[in-house]
Amino acid sequence: MSATFTISLDEFLLRRTTFAAQMQNNSVAIIFANTEVTRSNDTEYHFCQDKNFFYLTGFNEPDGILVIAKVKGEVSTTLFSLPKDPHHEVWHGRRLGQALATESLGVDACFSVDDIDTHMPDILNGMHAVYYSFSGNQGVAAKIQGWLDDVRVRARQGFVAPTALLDAKPIIHEQRLIKSSQEIAVMQAASEISGKAHQRAMTACKTFQFEYQIEAEMLHEFAINGARFAAYNSIVAGGDNGNILHYTANDMALKQGDLLLIDAGAELNGYAADITRTFPVNGTFTDPQKTIYNLVLAAQQLAIDAIKPGASFAELNTKVNTFLTHGLVDLGILQGDLQTLLDENMVKKYFIHGLGHWLGLDVHDVGDYGIGEDGKQHRPFEPGMVMTIEPGIYIPLDADVDEKWRGIAIRIEDNVLVTESGCQNLTINAPKSVEDIEQLMGS
Repeated sequence: MSATFTISLDEFLLRRTTFAAQMQNNSVAIIFANTEVTRSNDTEYHFCQDKNFFYLTGFNEPDGILVIAKVKGEVSTTLFSLPKDPHHEVWHGRRLGQALATESLGVDACFSVDDIDTHMPDILNGMHAVYYSFSGNQGVAAKIQGWLDDVRVRARQGFVAPTALLDAKPIIHEQRLIKSSQEIAVMQAASEISGKAHQRAMTACKTFQFEYQIEAEMLHEFAINGARFAAYNSIVAGGDNGNILHYTANDMALKQGDLLLIDAGAELNGYAADITRTFPVNGTFTDPQKTIYNLVLAAQQLAIDAIKPGASFAELNTKVNTFLTHGLVDLGILQGDLQTLLDENMVKKYFIHGLGHWLGLDVHDVGDYGIGEDGKQHRPFEPGMVMTIEPGIYIPLDADVDEKWRGIAIRIEDNVLVTESGCQNLTINAPKSVEDIEQLMGS
């Protein structure tokens, strides 16, 4: 599956062209790949490429550097990458090298990263501005400054150093926010794989007794469908553990009568899915569990139904917070004057996180939310945006509420694409109605 749902070379070329169109004339953009991180002694963590570098190149080797130069409107791209090394490749795997990079990646030139200090003064000479990612990575900033210093010391030779340093991230992040048809196809595939994994988790509860065993079932389903890694650390939280938002210990025994909250998604060719489902370990909701569950589900559907071009997270949050406030008051979980509870946003005592976030190459993907002076996210939705919608209600065991509600933690999360006329739920194959869950788990 992963071999089918890929991004074409033409799209990477278009991404670089679109990025360069936003650059000033006589400027250079320098985009760094990630480097490998040691896990233990001489072994490394699974390599995860810098998402901005990957977005512009599709190149998944460490330590590369992409240089985009724009001079008098003409754009050229140069890649610096690790050289071929037969000894290293025998031990650690093949490298693309420089000879194949121009054709495979569509760059104008490729040199060994070992030679970059030789080339950069000539590339930077006479340029006005340098774009790079302002990320707090002091190593990147130091390299940029070192190359600028190399240009400055050649002033007697007529070299002129750039005088402006500009952040490349806002340009790339705006591009990444609107997904292409190819990106949507990959994300749809990642979502379908993830949905199948959630189905598998529901049926696995009849066989296994620990949270980590359910996690293993999901990772297996990801991998056999071509998504070898999870997009983030999976949350498999039984009972009151679900009231820990980022619970990842996943080491407790499952208990009959408890709910199991699973927040897990696959990564496919760099793109993330992000699904949460909550279901009873024994396959049957209790009446209190069902009541809270259906309240959250109705709130989620209210939000999804409102997604269309021109809508915003601010509007969705108002709808959901108002709906959940009314629901919790009706159940006696929130008490007091309704209007005061709404004005003071008291629903956040039990719905303690945001309603959703952008989704793409990162799970919490990049892109401006249009946060106004009121702190709300006012950016209008546009076709091609992909987001999560994930309302939840969390009532820990020590909550000052009727005992029947205590220990309930419910989150329901789907991945939603904004279309020209409304939206499309990409994760619809993960069961989420009470009836569908109980039917699957009882089969």
